[in-house]
Amino acid sequence: MYEERSHLLLVRREGESLIIGEVTVTIHEIQRGRVRLGVRAPRGMPIYRNEVLEAMRDSVRPRAHEESEIEQKEGEARKEPAPGQEGEGGGS
Repeated sequence: MYEERSHLLLVRREGESLIIGEVTVTIHEIQRGRVRLGVRAPRGMPIYRNEVLEAMRDSVRPRAHEESEIEQKEGEARKEPAPGQEGEGGGS
């Protein structure tokens, strides 16, 4: 996982851009404390707002936890011998 140690702080004005790899971010408008950004990136490159990405991650985590519990229960069920088949061999 990405660990943020420090960050680069830039000052940009309307119409100015910054480039990160193949991604260009342009400041389109600044009004009443809100900034409108334009993002140009290669087709197929996912672009998410941070809060949306975090919500997506949070919605996946419980399912992964539930699946591990199911796998654990299935593993425990395999360890237990079926009724009437205790011990090895099982033949008469």
